[in-house]
Amino acid sequence: MENVLLVVNFLLQHKLIFTALIVLFVIAIRRFTLSIIRGDAALITQKQRNWMSRTKNGTFAATLLILFALWQAEINQFALSVTAIAVAIVVASKEIILCFTGSIQRASSRSFRVGDWIEVGKICGEVIEHNMMATVIQEIDLHHGQYHFTGKTATLPNSMFFTYPVKNLNFMKRYVYHNFSIVVPEFVNLYPLIPLLTEKIEEHCHYFSDVARRYNAMIEKHAGVDLPGSEPHIHITTTAAGEQVVHYMIFCPTDKATHLEHLIRQDFMHAYEERFKIQEKKTAELSLSA
Repeated sequence: MENVLLVVNFLLQHKLIFTALIVLFVIAIRRFTLSIIRGDAALITQKQRNWMSRTKNGTFAATLLILFALWQAEINQFALSVTAIAVAIVVASKEIILCFTGSIQRASSRSFRVGDWIEVGKICGEVIEHNMMATVIQEIDLHHGQYHFTGKTATLPNSMFFTYPVKNLNFMKRYVYHNFSIVVPEFVNLYPLIPLLTEKIEEHCHYFSDVARRYNAMIEKHAGVDLPGSEPHIHITTTAAGEQVVHYMIFCPTDKATHLEHLIRQDFMHAYEERFKIQEKKTAELSLSA
């Protein structure tokens, strides 16, 4: 017992050594816990990501509390000694304070959680971790009409949440409103093609149309807004140069969007060629007969 008391007194007198031992012990516990959560799986599941994030944040908070209790007397003395230069410290630590308050703002507003798709500024991705200072996301290529991971990891300081709006794109993980356009240089009447093109889209989408309708209704109920609906939308506009632009919008599974776009473009090319090449052929025959 006396040996234990001697060791405790020694550690309390040499707080730097005690602090190093506490940090090493917490790191060891954290690594051991994370290895148990991850296991031998090659890919991390959503539940594992949540528990890993909680473990990291919990050990960080526990370490801060223990170290604060250990160094409380020194911190009080330091606080009294720096009262005169408190303003200078606040200015120098502005970004750190913003990161902490940004984390509080995120937690209080519940704008997103681990696993959600978010857009902050021009950066889009899936949240894989967040803590008091930063949020880590796996980047997704949404701005080019794609919905796949780029393989890049972005670390966003929480201070960005005061500068840029945070858009939660979580419903896009399953279904998405996919928009794309086809430009037609000739000024011809494309409206007779719309019923045929709509029918072709419905053929491509028939196997998930019921699920899409229910999911669309669920999003409308959750968001409390009237969405365009799950049926395909086609409209035609013209440019200043006289070109026609056929705009498509389909509500489809996110992982099928690019493939469906390819099929729909192919259908348009076939329908356009079949209709207007035949017309050109008839016009040429009439001109020759005349």
